[in-house]
Amino acid sequence: MIIIGEKINGSIPSAGKAIAARDEAWIRNLAKIQSEANADYIDCCASVNVDELETMEWLIGLIQDECDTPICIDSPDPQVCVDAMKFCKKTGIINSVSLEGNKTDIVFPAIKDTKWGCVALLCDDHGIPKTADKRIEIFEEILRRAKDSGIAPDRLYIDPLVETLGTNTKSLLTFAEVCRRIKEIEPDVHITSGLSNISFGLPVRKMINQSFMVLAMNAGMDSAIVDPTNRDMMGTIYATAALLDEDFYCMEYIGAHREGLFGPVKQ
Repeated sequence: MIIIGEKINGSIPSAGKAIAARDEAWIRNLAKIQSEANADYIDCCASVNVDELETMEWLIGLIQDECDTPICIDSPDPQVCVDAMKFCKKTGIINSVSLEGNKTDIVFPAIKDTKWGCVALLCDDHGIPKTADKRIEIFEEILRRAKDSGIAPDRLYIDPLVETLGTNTKSLLTFAEVCRRIKEIEPDVHITSGLSNISFGLPVRKMINQSFMVLAMNAGMDSAIVDPTNRDMMGTIYATAALLDEDFYCMEYIGAHREGLFGPVKQ
């Protein structure tokens, strides 16, 4: 499971407040604790309307001062993502493209001769499709454009998109169907998700989120944008991988427990 740590994101109120205040200690700590929790990438989203690129440079600099975990550059503006690549010491992930506007036209040429990965959302100028068939159409077009740009499928992180369960009770079922069909079409692509939207507006959200994680992994999701310091969620991920025979003799599960990444807090 490829874990993209979600905590340095200005749309999260506490992080947004720290970014606005230029609280270096706060940002450094978020980078440190996610790296120590074995995040594979650290998402970096300024979520500001003014001086976004300058803010991204500041954030990326702080993250890289604190740890050597690669960066997932996160912005709705594809040009900001491309321009921020030069601040990164290691190959990372662009988050994200879709069929909205000219996003792939900006990002794909910029990463074609690199090893950078790219998150691709299955939406277009009309928003998030309601049906699995339409999302698969979008996936196939994104895959075609990536291949035309010389980008191998294993550099794509496809996000089928999660709708809120409280307003669409078929949200998980559609997501899972799309995951399975994507893997049938192109097994080498990764499937990722910022999954917390599934539980928006519902009580005890962590129960919905953890259950979603199990079912999504069973459908083929192999990456997630989550809080790697959430011990319950990480325990769920390691346990599910073991149950799906994706963990040789449960060694990763056992190792993660020994490292204290989940389970009761050691005194």
